[in-house]
Parts: sequence; structure tokens; C-alpha cells
Amino acid sequence: MLKTGRDILHRWEGNPAITIEKVPFRANTVFNGSPIVTDNGIDLLMQVQGQQGHSFFVMARSKDGFRFKIDDAPVMLPAKDGPFAIYEKHGIEDPHITILEDTCYVVYTAVGDCGRRMALAKTEDRVNYERIAMISEPGNTNGILFPKKIGGRYGRLDSPAGNGHGGIWVSYSPDLIKWGDSRPVLSPRRGGWDEYRVGASACPIETEQGWLLIYHGTKMTPSGEVHRNGVALLENENPSKVIKRGESPILSPKTEYERIGDVINVCNICGAVVSKNGKMKIYYGAADSSICIGTCHIDNILEKGF
Repeated sequence: MLKTGRDILHRWEGNPAITIEKVPFRANTVFNGSPIVTDNGIDLLMQVQGQQGHSFFVMARSKDGFRFKIDDAPVMLPAKDGPFAIYEKHGIEDPHITILEDTCYVVYTAVGDCGRRMALAKTEDRVNYERIAMISEPGNTNGILFPKKIGGRYGRLDSPAGNGHGGIWVSYSPDLIKWGDSRPVLSPRRGGWDEYRVGASACPIETEQGWLLIYHGTKMTPSGEVHRNGVALLENENPSKVIKRGESPILSPKTEYERIGDVINVCNICGAVVSKNGKMKIYYGAADSSICIGTCHIDNILEKGF
């Protein structure tokens, strides 16, 4: 049985699915989980903030995609030496998994004295992670790879700071390391629910209508930011071209666990899994304090999200 509400997504009745009480070692909070389908079910690469203040990555594993068992130790910690150490001095955040050419890649944010930069890693077993490269200059975050090449090149979505408010751009690469030919995709909409900042949330989903992009948007209110999630449809061969964009969010903070936490009023979708019959499990961080699950059918988003 799933709870329904005013949003297009149905909140799982077991939410919040993962809380800090379920993490088998001392930590401050858990959020921002990116899913990957495995032979045994679904693995979820999560951001956990330690009590010392910086974040690292922990894997949770599930047979049904709802009930997770968390690994006893982190799978990826900030680098302490080598070329990545200076950029990860204050933690690693916001992992986004993409399966590309049969390889599991993770784009994540490295946090150091120089600011936030995007970095790329890969894993063969979802336990050991090999860092590949820093793939952006400071001030660029929310990096997500497309699951296939576009026009013979690798593609990614990112959120350069730009004018300070942040929009979504698409960039291209011949080798996943050197990126360029960047073009704007979505900008904040003045007066809308996403008027302050927007960023990609989940790996783009290829449909016959175009790339389905789930993104997060922020609106400033007298009591602070409110973080919601919406959708856009991008042209398959030219994802800088927006076919259509939803006027209203598909998920907004309404429950207590979405409104109260380390950061209030946050629903931040971080990944989605689509089954062969079109049913979706969508994973999102709530109030930067837990991970929750929403469900729907992809046709429902394509029909009612715009």
C-alpha cells in the first residue's frame, strides 16, 4: 500500500526509508542516495555526513528497492593524499551514478578550500572506487552523465554558478575528462517555484518523446529556501533544446520528515529506477536528514508532469 497525496509521486508508506538510526556507525545525517540496479536488487550510494562535519559515501543494498541494509563501513572517503586531496579536504558530496558503456561511473562534488568542483570516479564492484579526474572548474556542481553518447560524444548536465543563481547546462567530451561546448538548458523562472536556482537531479531517462529530466528547483521565501522537484523534456539528439517544461513541481516538501531536519523544507530527488513495465522508484533526500522513496508510472509523469 502506498500513500497518495497532492503530488504526482506517491510517498511510500515506510518513509523515511533510511535514517541516521539505521547507519551502523556514528554519523550525523544521511541523504542524497543515487540508485543502481544490480543482479540482486538495487544498491543506493548515499551521502553521509560524519560527526566531524564532512561527508563521504556509504552503500545501502536492497532486494526489493524499499528495505535497505547499510554496509558496515563507508565505500569512499575523501582523499587524504595524492592529486585529489586538496580538492576533497572538506568532504565529498552529492554522488550521481550512471551506467555508461557497461561501466558504473559516479560524478560527485569535491569540497575544498578552493570551493566545489565536480569529480569523476568509476567502480567495478560498487565497493572499490577509482578516481579518474577533476572534471570542472570551481563553482560547478550537480554533474550527471547521460547514459549514452550524443552525436558521438559523452554528455553531461551540470550547474555552473553563472550569475550566482545557477541554471542547468549541457557539456560534451570526447573522453569523459576534457569537457566543453557548453550550452544552457534550463534557467530559473522568475516568479515560479524554481525562481532562485535549478539543478539536475537524476540520470536523464530516454523516452520516445525525448530525454526525461527530473530536476530540483529552489524558491526563496521569508523563512528561507524551499526545495522542490520538477520535470522537463529535452530533445534526444540536442538536449540543449527544451521540448517542454512542467509548470508545477512533481514533489514538494509537505510531510514532517521533509520539512524538519538539518535543512528545512527540502525534497531533493537524487535518482530513479524504471522497470520494464514503466513503474518507477524515485529516491530523494528529505530535509538533508533522511532518504525517502516515491513511486509512480513513467506515463503518469509524461502525461501529468507538464
